[in-house]
Order: sequence, then C-alpha cells, then structure tokens
Amino acid sequence: MFEAHGTAPDEALIRSFVGRRGRDVLTLLAGRLPGLDPDALMAEAVAHANAPGQPPAEPMPGAVELVREIHQHGLPLGLVTSAGRRYAERMLTQLGLRELFGVIVAAEDVELGKPDPEGYARAGRVLGVAAAACVVFEDAPAGIAAAKAAGMYCVAVATTHEPGDLSAADRVVSDLAAVSWPLSP
Repeated sequence: MFEAHGTAPDEALIRSFVGRRGRDVLTLLAGRLPGLDPDALMAEAVAHANAPGQPPAEPMPGAVELVREIHQHGLPLGLVTSAGRRYAERMLTQLGLRELFGVIVAAEDVELGKPDPEGYARAGRVLGVAAAACVVFEDAPAGIAAAKAAGMYCVAVATTHEPGDLSAADRVVSDLAAVSWPLSP
C-alpha cells in the first residue's frame, strides 16, 4: 500500500500498527499519506489483505489448545480485538472456538482502541470478572499497555515483536504452546 502511493515502506511504523484498530492506524498514517481519504485507505488495506493469493490466517501455535484447556476449567473467555467483529467471529468459527467465548469486544465496540483499556475493562464487566482476576494474552505493545492499564495480568506472546519490545507484560513467552492452564509461575 505504501508503494502504491509512492512512499517507501517503513517496517518500524508497520510493526507499530500491530494490535491497533484500522481507524487508529490511519491517524498514524495521516502524515505519511497526506490528502488521502481515510475511508478509501481502509478499503484499500482490506482489499490488499483479502487479495487472491494471500495465505489464509493461521492460529498462533498452541492458541486453539490453550483456549480449549481454559474453557475445560470452566473459566469465562472473552476476546478483545482491534479487528472488526465480522472478521473476529469468522476466524473463531473457522477454528471451532466461537461458542467458547462469552464476549467479543471488537474494534467497532469501543470509543478508544488499544492502548486504551476500554476494551479490556468492558470484557471484564460483561464476563463478571474483576480486573485483578483476568489474564490477558497479547502480542503487541499497544495491547499490553491496554491490559495493564485495565489492571489485568498480561502474558505477552513474542510472535509479532521481539521479547524486549514486550517487557511491560507480566510474563513473555515465545508462543502459546509454551503455556498451560493453570498458569505456572
């Protein structure tokens, strides 16, 4: 998308997008792509992501198993995502996990996206779980900041960022295959 608009890709900037809502990312891009309509940019980004030949989304190693393990312990599950609801529901359904989640808080459900804690605080309220009893799994600094600001324990998964970039989390793991429930210290 950068190249299509005559701008060199900026890998550091692109990494900063991970875990953020599309509309929030467009605000960050305003200076790089001046004069372009944010809605048109969003449509273009979605078209790139859905273009033929793009590999299908794959679950993070260990994610499906961990979700099922937590559910088997009778704990409520919520998803707080910067993605849109339709995408989140479609992915959970494809993975056979949709029915395990008591709440989905998607990009359009909050006024402020990550790193703001609004999404996590809302999920905790809907599930009836105190913030201090919640465990969040995140892969991006924006999500870690949101979880910590909501008063929740955060396990960072170093799949999209280097472990050092995720140091604000309570614990950092290489992937979710390295995690079992209940959490061990």
